[in-house]
Amino acid sequence: MSKKLYVGNLVYEASDDDLKELFSQAGNVVSANVIRFRDTGRSKGFGFVEMETEEEAQKAIDMFSEKDFKGRKMIVSEARPKRENNRGGFRGGRSY
Repeated sequence: MSKKLYVGNLVYEASDDDLKELFSQAGNVVSANVIRFRDTGRSKGFGFVEMETEEEAQKAIDMFSEKDFKGRKMIVSEARPKRENNRGGFRGGRSY
């Protein structure tokens, strides 16, 4: 079963391919994505890497957490599940 990892504190120039190449040293990479702003395409400084097995994910955490990548120390941890957005359509205000 694959395991998704959070990768933080990335340099803004990091690409999906950079992450895939780096994390492939720990095992088989299913996917690698740097998260970007929609309007500018600029990196938000974090991303996600999905490793093929839990063992490879743990190896990646051990290998790369707090390690230098292009001048910055990466934060690598198990990704948390995505939260539901429960805001709804009403934004507040007065009702008369």
